[in-house]
Amino acid sequence: MKYAVRYLKNTFYPLDVADNVELSDGQMVIARTEKGEEALKVFIVNSKIKKIWDKSGKEPKPLPLLKIMTQRDLQTLDDIKKEEVTAFFKCKELVKRHKLVMNLVQCRITFDRRKITFYYTAPERVDFRALLKDLTQTFPRTRIDLRHIGVRDETSILDGVGICGQPFCCGGFLRKFASINIKLAKDQGMPIAPGKISGSCGRLLCCLTYEYSNYIEAAKGMPPIGSSVMTTEGLGKVCALQFLSGKVAVKMEDGKTKEFDKRDIEMVDAEVNVEIDTNMSTINNYNDDDSNIDIKQLEDDKNSSTGNI
Repeated sequence: MKYAVRYLKNTFYPLDVADNVELSDGQMVIARTEKGEEALKVFIVNSKIKKIWDKSGKEPKPLPLLKIMTQRDLQTLDDIKKEEVTAFFKCKELVKRHKLVMNLVQCRITFDRRKITFYYTAPERVDFRALLKDLTQTFPRTRIDLRHIGVRDETSILDGVGICGQPFCCGGFLRKFASINIKLAKDQGMPIAPGKISGSCGRLLCCLTYEYSNYIEAAKGMPPIGSSVMTTEGLGKVCALQFLSGKVAVKMEDGKTKEFDKRDIEMVDAEVNVEIDTNMSTINNYNDDDSNIDIKQLEDDKNSSTGNI
């Protein structure tokens, strides 16, 4: 396997190419997929990656190459992209006319124009039989697919940049959505404020899951918040932690808060007359305007992801 294309859920699929055909990295081709003929970009597979792929036993079924796109095909693809925009707004108008509680996300048309897929999110099951009838009349001789997806799926297909300044994980390397709950954020010392721990999808950040083990490892040797400690400057109580830097904020007996390296403090069995805010979990203080939002709304539910892309 020498070539691959990026397809569903940003997964690379092997491309079934004849031995006498040579392709370039980034070249556009027409391949047959489960949805029909689609225009996809070619990637040359590194030999080392191929060995890892073969060893994993998880290599997807190859997609057959139909043809290399010509300049005329590229112009056709541009026309299809414009048709997708038009079809999107036509469907949106029909959704509004039928007063359906659904949010249209995206429209995709196959290169052979035989199938149109409309992706949508909805809080509950939608009876779209009347809508489907109208769509069939609006787009004759075309197969209509109305596909319900979750809000995390929506974000993954629309792409964008997260609060970290990097492209969405779900739009890049992330293949499956793991279950996320608020405990992960608390254990990592994150500020429990929706604006700091949720992504554009309105659910908890995916990175809370796959960074969790690093925080647990970094937390080893850190004293619990509220514990009495002896520092190089006297007794105090731990009021905040910064796991990755190994820093501990201690409120001293004189009321001042000072920061120490975790190696420079020692837990003691002594009563220190200091009051601390046990809700503070990190050294940084945060002000968040959306603190009245129910945190539980950020956790996974049946509308978070469907894998139905």
